Amino acid sequence: MMLVQLTLYFLLALPATFAAPAQQKRATAPTVTISKPAATVIGSSLNNVDSFNGIPFAQPPTGSLRLKPPKAISSSLGTVKATGTARSCPQFYFSTDTAGFPVSVLGELANIPIFQTVSNAGEDCLTVSIQRPSGTAANAKLPVLVWIFGGGFELGSTQMYDGSSLVSASVSLDMPIIFVAMNYRVGGFGFMPGSEILKDGSANLGLLDQRLALEWVADNIEAFGGDPSKVTIWGESAGSISVFDQMALYDGDNTYNGSPLFRAGIMNSGSIVPADPVDGTKGQEVYDTVVESAGCGSATDTLECLRSLDYTKFLNAANSVPGILSYNSVALSYLPRPDGTVLTDSPENLVTSGRYASVPFIVGDQEDEGTIFALFQASITTTSQLVDYLKNIFFQGASEAQLKELVATYPDVTTDGSPFRTGIFNNWYPQYKRIAAILGDLTFTITRRAFLKLATEAKPDVAAWSYLSSYDYGTPILGTFHGSDILQVFYGILPNYASKSIHSYYLSFVYDLDPNSRAADYMDWPDWGTNQTLMQFFNNRGALLADNFRQDTYNFILENVGSFHI
Repeated sequence: MMLVQLTLYFLLALPATFAAPAQQKRATAPTVTISKPAATVIGSSLNNVDSFNGIPFAQPPTGSLRLKPPKAISSSLGTVKATGTARSCPQFYFSTDTAGFPVSVLGELANIPIFQTVSNAGEDCLTVSIQRPSGTAANAKLPVLVWIFGGGFELGSTQMYDGSSLVSASVSLDMPIIFVAMNYRVGGFGFMPGSEILKDGSANLGLLDQRLALEWVADNIEAFGGDPSKVTIWGESAGSISVFDQMALYDGDNTYNGSPLFRAGIMNSGSIVPADPVDGTKGQEVYDTVVESAGCGSATDTLECLRSLDYTKFLNAANSVPGILSYNSVALSYLPRPDGTVLTDSPENLVTSGRYASVPFIVGDQEDEGTIFALFQASITTTSQLVDYLKNIFFQGASEAQLKELVATYPDVTTDGSPFRTGIFNNWYPQYKRIAAILGDLTFTITRRAFLKLATEAKPDVAAWSYLSSYDYGTPILGTFHGSDILQVFYGILPNYASKSIHSYYLSFVYDLDPNSRAADYMDWPDWGTNQTLMQFFNNRGALLADNFRQDTYNFILENVGSFHI
């Protein structure tokens, strides 16, 4: 019965759900002229939304530009027909054990981006896609919402995210916006670590892609009817982590041509990820594994050897390290790591010292962030095995005593296990709910609280709001799982309280830097710094929640954060 329920839940949310109604309204092709680089961009119009897909913002990062920082386009593009599907950057595909439930139904979770596959992938992929209310004039100066997709820094694409429903919702709420989605390099193409990468000045390329896309927005969004001085960056999962990273790049300098690239941030499931340096032991192991897999181990210059490989061979080599949907889970092979220049320090240190842009932000989590990341460790059945797993896979810098103390803060899966608030139920294997709780808290939920504490101490005058989403409570095994906000918030496919209220709060924030300003009759959402209170979203109501649950875990993580670097 649980399998049927879960499968039906997601089958109801297949991409066809988002297709336009039978009575589609098409208009003449919208055309926009931009100057940097010079181009005439031809889009399409459907159901009162103009779309411009796959507009290049960088030179193709191919050949000698592979594993190099992105370069802006310096010559005219002529006419860009932005009506097709934007090409995806190369993806890190996964093979999973499909022997039994719940892993056997992962293929049905078609609208959780981390489980999706994409078509039309290739290295020439650095594009932006734009959607706006049809007929928006160039002088409209609408606020701009820039989306950064998630996918564990290993996969994802703008083709997964059609912003039409968001634009339509913004119009119906009388807060029309311009929506922008960007592609950036992921996996080994965008986040290759290693001392060779550091020496070459080619670390954190995916973050640099994002930064160049934001510069393109600053140069060109006014032609589409947007206001470059009213840009909010928004992301989910790795995209959410990227939002903070964009705040922290170059020690918080988010200016371009003398003006800020964005004035606010929204982070859905992700904030700071304490990490070892690009050239640390973990990063070097990844680089060396890729080099050996590529057959470049004997090359005089291993990095140039990787650049010279044909596409498929390099893709396979880059994907030879453990991926996120595996036993290694969120002990990511590829992620932003400190390089001393772009990301000058580990994120928790950047927050503590105030080296990030002083922009208001919203940050929050799903109640059961860790459940989908604990589906692959069924061989772990005892506490000692769990401690060994954390030591060997995640935190080599932590002592066994520290890890035992961490695990001890989750003494009973009936009260401390995820899905939370479900008692003896949903414990797929003996340590499942415990592992799910630990991975969710360390990567997302409790780390978020630590981020907020450090941020409010560093910059008490910068407003921040936080939330916990519980609208999928009761979903078997998974609860309100990581990525379920894509269905509720991004697409708003269920016309319930959660979708409607969050749209109102978010759009108010985009307009006025305050989620309450235009949220009509929805309850007041207090600034987190006032009394550390969260907004808790249910499918039929909202509630205020003290941000003090699992406080023993929080205190321990905050005191030992230096030992818990990925």
